[in-house]
Amino acid sequence: MRLVLSLALAALIGLLAPSVASAADVAHGEQVFSSNCAACHMGGGNVVNAQRTLKQEDLQAYLANYGDGHEEAIAYQVTNGKNGMAAFGTRLSADEIADVAAYVEAQAARGWA
Repeated sequence: MRLVLSLALAALIGLLAPSVASAADVAHGEQVFSSNCAACHMGGGNVVNAQRTLKQEDLQAYLANYGDGHEEAIAYQVTNGKNGMAAFGTRLSADEIADVAAYVEAQAARGWA
């Protein structure tokens, strides 16, 4: 009986561990943003196209599928780029992109204040 319970517990931990490990890290996202994004997007702005900032209303207006999944839409943009924005999918890991997307969304929700 102990063996069955131990195996069940191990399986449950194995199922839960990836979701805990894959949770976005906003603090790390801030570091990634500072190193890779701030040159063009300092304070949530946009030096290439001043009308397409990282403020929530602009993200809603200009990012495809932002209304369906904010962080996923941001991660897609970071990964693939578009128009004047470079693609970072080959420069940043998937975890770094998820973290920076979480940071951008958190800042957008606070109005970049």
